[in-house]
Amino acid sequence: MASTIHKLIVIIGFVSLFHSAFSAAQHRSYLRITSQEFTTLPLDIVVQAVVSLFAVMWGVLNVAGNLREIPAAAELNNVRWETQKNIPSFYMFNHRGKALAYNYIPSASKSDLDNIE
Repeated sequence: MASTIHKLIVIIGFVSLFHSAFSAAQHRSYLRITSQEFTTLPLDIVVQAVVSLFAVMWGVLNVAGNLREIPAAAELNNVRWETQKNIPSFYMFNHRGKALAYNYIPSASKSDLDNIE
């Protein structure tokens, strides 16, 4: 269950991450205006970006709840063998196998029914 503290940490982390990206863009435009060469970002912007990224990751992990197992077979352990390959969309009842039955009586076709009248 996600508490409001974790949700608040996620929101604050995203705002801080957006602020660090905006600060990096402002620093880059400041360097262009002053005709200086871009070498690296200031340390405070890098630290803010890294800390806010980890805050968002930690908050999202707590908001998301329990993680499920990766292998698909873990979910199928509780399914019985008889129902595992049960796919109703592949059922076919109208096939030529019934013509091989000894008591098969073919139904009248539409053209045969039209000729009766």
